[in-house]
Amino acid sequence: MQQLITAGLVVIRDRKLLLAFSKNKNAWYLPGGKADDNETISMALIREIKEELNMILDPKKLDYYTHISAPAFGEYPEIIMEQDCFLYPLDSTPRPGAEIKDIKYFNGNSYSLETQVPGVILLMKKLQEDDLID
Repeated sequence: MQQLITAGLVVIRDRKLLLAFSKNKNAWYLPGGKADDNETISMALIREIKEELNMILDPKKLDYYTHISAPAFGEYPEIIMEQDCFLYPLDSTPRPGAEIKDIKYFNGNSYSLETQVPGVILLMKKLQEDDLID
């Protein structure tokens, strides 16, 4: 089975997780994306966040949190997303880039009303287990 190596940004505010609405997939995702050839995971995350949220991340503030393996949403045949997730303290307000329609903070209950992305569901469960979000 094909694997997709990705990085995700975990931003928590008021016990809610920041998600970005992808215009291409019509679903709420963790900001971030796939690593290009010869690119480290942290380099990929910094590049993707600049594109998606118009923000420059400080690599020293990236704090590895967890790894998520899940089916990539909307991919047929099925591709497994392998995502390293990094906690990051935001000190400015992100602004959606070209691929992103909107950004919003979710808890488990509010996200359950949306189209379910397998990787986000797994991450939210871990965040709830670690008492980081409601």
